[in-house]
Amino acid sequence: MNAWLQVFSLDFAVAGAAILILALDAMGGISGRVLGWFTAALLGAVLVASFFFDPSGSVPHGVYVAGAWVLFFKRVFLVAGILAVLGSLDWLSERTPRRQAEYYALMLFSLTGMMVVPGARDWVLLLVAFELMGIPLYVLAAWAKTDGPADEPKVGPEAGMKLFVTGAASSAFTLFGLALVIGETGSTALSALPAQATMLTHVGMMMVIAGMGFKLGAVPFHMWVPDTYQGAPTPFVAFLSVAPKAGGLAALTVVTLSGWGTQQTFWAPAIAVIAAASMVVGNIFALPQTDVRRLLGFSGVAQIGYVLVALGAGSQEGVAMALFFIATYVFTNLGAFLVVHAAAQSSGGHETAKLAGLSRRSPWLGASLLVFLLSLAGIPFVVGFWAKLFVFMAAWRAGLGGLVVLGLVVAVFGLFYYLSVARSTFMSEGTAQEPIRAGLALKLSIAVCLAAVVGLGLWPKPLVDEANRAASAFMQRH
Repeated sequence: MNAWLQVFSLDFAVAGAAILILALDAMGGISGRVLGWFTAALLGAVLVASFFFDPSGSVPHGVYVAGAWVLFFKRVFLVAGILAVLGSLDWLSERTPRRQAEYYALMLFSLTGMMVVPGARDWVLLLVAFELMGIPLYVLAAWAKTDGPADEPKVGPEAGMKLFVTGAASSAFTLFGLALVIGETGSTALSALPAQATMLTHVGMMMVIAGMGFKLGAVPFHMWVPDTYQGAPTPFVAFLSVAPKAGGLAALTVVTLSGWGTQQTFWAPAIAVIAAASMVVGNIFALPQTDVRRLLGFSGVAQIGYVLVALGAGSQEGVAMALFFIATYVFTNLGAFLVVHAAAQSSGGHETAKLAGLSRRSPWLGASLLVFLLSLAGIPFVVGFWAKLFVFMAAWRAGLGGLVVLGLVVAVFGLFYYLSVARSTFMSEGTAQEPIRAGLALKLSIAVCLAAVVGLGLWPKPLVDEANRAASAFMQRH
C-alpha cells in the first residue's frame, strides 16, 4: 500500500483537487473568479511539492514505474494545467459563470490521466489512463455550445463531435491492436512483447501506434486538428494543443522503446514516414489559412513531425531532445493561442486580418505574439531555435540525414505563414483603435509563457539537463 501511495501521490493530489473543486461548488463555498485562482493555486502547490517529494518507485508486478522520466512529464502537465486555468479564468467567468467548477474539474481529471501515462508498464493501465486523459477533452471542446451568431450553425458542438469521433476511432484502433498483441503474448505486461514477433503482433502494434497517432495529431491522423481548433473555445484549445500531445508522446515512447525496443528496425521506419508526412503536410497546409487558429493547428501538426524525428532516432539523445522540444512547445504554443484569444475578444474574430494594428492597440501583446511566432519558426535566439536544432542534431547523429534535410527545407515554409501573422500585427492598419483589455489572470499566463520562451532561449541548459536526466532514467529502465 505504501508503494502505491508514494508513486501515485501527485496523481492522487490532482484527482483530489478536482473532487474538492466540485464539492466546494456544490456547497457554495467558492464562486466567481476566486474558483479559478484557487484551482491554479492547488495545481501550483502540487507542482511545488514535486520538487520536495520524490515519488520514485514501482508498484507490485511492475505495472507502474516512477522516476525522473515520469516526474519530468508530470511537471510539464502541471505547468500546462496552471497556465491553461489562468488563461481561461476570465473567459469562463464571463461566458459560463455557473459552470466553472465543471470545467476545472474536467481539466483536472484529464491531467490525472496524463500524469499516469508515462509510468504505465501494463497495457490495461496505459489504456485506462489514455482514455481518462481523452474523454474529458470531448466535453471541454464543446463547452461554448451556444457561441456564435444566431443565424449560423454552432461550431462548438461540431468541434466536440469531431474530436469525439476521432477519439473513438483512436480507441478502436488501439483496442483492436491490443487484442492481437495480448492474444499473441498471453500477458498484459509491455515487457511480454517477444524479441521475435509474429505477423499478428506486428499488425497489432502498428494499430496501437496508429491509435496514439490520433492523439498526437500526426499525419495521417490529423484530420480533426484544424476544425476542432477553430470551433472549440480558444482558451481550451491552448491547453488541447500542448498537454494531450505531451501525453501522446509519453505513451508512444513507452510503447516503442520500452515495450517494443527490440523491434526498432520495424517501427522506426514507420515513425520516420509519419514524421516526414507531418512536417510536409503541416507546413504546406498552414500557408493558405486565414484563421489563426487553423494556421496554428496545421503548425502543430508540423511541430509534432519534428518531435517524431527525434523519437525515430531511437537513442537516448533523441528521447531527451523530444522531451526538451515538447516542454518548450507548451510555453510557445499555449502563449500564442492566449494572445490570439485576448486579441479576438476585443476585435471580434480570429482571422489574420483581425489582428491588424494589434501592436498599436497593445504593444506588449503584439511583441509577445511576435516572440511566440519566432519561436515556433525556430528563429535565433528564442527557445524554439534550440528545440529544432537539438532535435535535428540528435537525428543526424542517428543516421537520419534525409529527415533532417527535409525538416530544414519545409521549415522555410513556416517562415512565410508565421511572418504573415506578424506582418498583419505590426504593418497593417486595423479598423479598431481602442486598447485591448485583458484580465490579470490572462496577462499573467501570457507573461509566464513569454518569460519562459525568452529565458530558455537565452539559457536552455537547465531544461536540457533535466531532459537528459529523464531520458537516461527511462533508457536504463527499459
